[in-house]
Amino acid sequence: MKNKVTFIDLFAGIGGLRLGFENACKEAGLITECLLTSEIKPHALRVLNKNFGDHNLVGDITQISEKNIPDFDFLLAGFPCQPFSAGGKRLGFTDTRGTLFFEIERILKEKRPYGFILENVEGLVKHDLENKSDKIGRTLKTILYNLEYKLGYKVNWGVLDSKDFALPQQRKRVFIVGTKNNKVSLNGYDPKYKNLESILEKGIETMNTEFTEKLISHFGINELKGKSIKDKRGGQNNIHSWDIELKGEVSPVQRKLLNTLFKERRRKIWAEEIGIKWMDGMPLTIDQIQTFFNVPELKKLLDDLVEKGYLKYEHPKTLVEEKTLRGIKKYRVSDPRLKRGYNIVTGKLSFEINKILDPKDIAPTLVATDVARIAVTDGKGLRKLTKREGLRLFGFPEWFELPVAIDDAYDLLGNTVAIPVVENVAKNLLKEYKQSYLTSNLIPVCCE
Repeated sequence: MKNKVTFIDLFAGIGGLRLGFENACKEAGLITECLLTSEIKPHALRVLNKNFGDHNLVGDITQISEKNIPDFDFLLAGFPCQPFSAGGKRLGFTDTRGTLFFEIERILKEKRPYGFILENVEGLVKHDLENKSDKIGRTLKTILYNLEYKLGYKVNWGVLDSKDFALPQQRKRVFIVGTKNNKVSLNGYDPKYKNLESILEKGIETMNTEFTEKLISHFGINELKGKSIKDKRGGQNNIHSWDIELKGEVSPVQRKLLNTLFKERRRKIWAEEIGIKWMDGMPLTIDQIQTFFNVPELKKLLDDLVEKGYLKYEHPKTLVEEKTLRGIKKYRVSDPRLKRGYNIVTGKLSFEINKILDPKDIAPTLVATDVARIAVTDGKGLRKLTKREGLRLFGFPEWFELPVAIDDAYDLLGNTVAIPVVENVAKNLLKEYKQSYLTSNLIPVCCE
């Protein structure tokens, strides 16, 4: 009976798919050997080399001929999702040339392994919808069609969330699994939940910046837990720049004015009155503002907020539709024919912190652009997530290291996979593998 399986790991990141797959193999009594790992990010390569060694570590898979890859049993790939070309669309969405999925397709076609695990963002499901009512978009349809009908695999797919696998992070990802013989179930697990408190370190040095001082001077440390900091949208769990007087002193009446204008500027009635198509936040004239906030010296209050940077005095924007070779391009431009008004200066990434996590809750989906701007409370202060905490949020073992700068670590973590989710998928895949080959004493084609 063959108790050794071989695999390759494409678009490997820091090896999350590999670790999940190897853990499932070990539980199933199977020995593993990784025959090839492909990754192009220099800081990801340093992490892979540190934790797995540089054996069979290659760079850009697009430069590797499929004929030079040794035979293997399983292909793992957390492939980037690229929009299909206009040419591909004209071919009825069955041509993947020019996309990174094509690299997977050409290797599967040449090597004919027993099976594969592919992972992607949840957005792949409805990417390039033909009709709004469709359950899946044309991109995913193309991928499934090529795997099933062009390559002959039995394929299943589903969206799994890391929060259901004892990880305190909501992270929904698409998994596409295939074998030569039968479809693999992606169900059959009992959800288990943990909160952030279970992965947080204690007594780490806290931040001491003007921004954090302003937060703590205006809010108690317990009040900050679970709060977002942004001047876009709002809600009871949101802190705005004027709530902490980040750009300058704000009087009580100005704070009330900003909070009122923040909501009013989104009403569709103003778009009709201005003569533009509705948008999420429109500049309102002083006459319009007076209809819902009529106080003495209103203009003086507004102009002071403009000078401090909480408001901008601008023309409304009109929607422009322009024909291009790729279809209709829509964008908005300021219209000097329309009267200027006051609008909120929006944004979130301009802030040093845009989310403070609640230890009793779970983290939102960590993405590369936002991880560095997430904070946690520690004692009486605020601090960023540590590398170890970031790794724990994805289920990495305690021996795993990130020998890179903290900003590079955040970038890598924002693009990795949740290991316990991969383990569950791989466990079901290996169950089918053992039933198909091992118990019947058959040998996979690649090992004959």
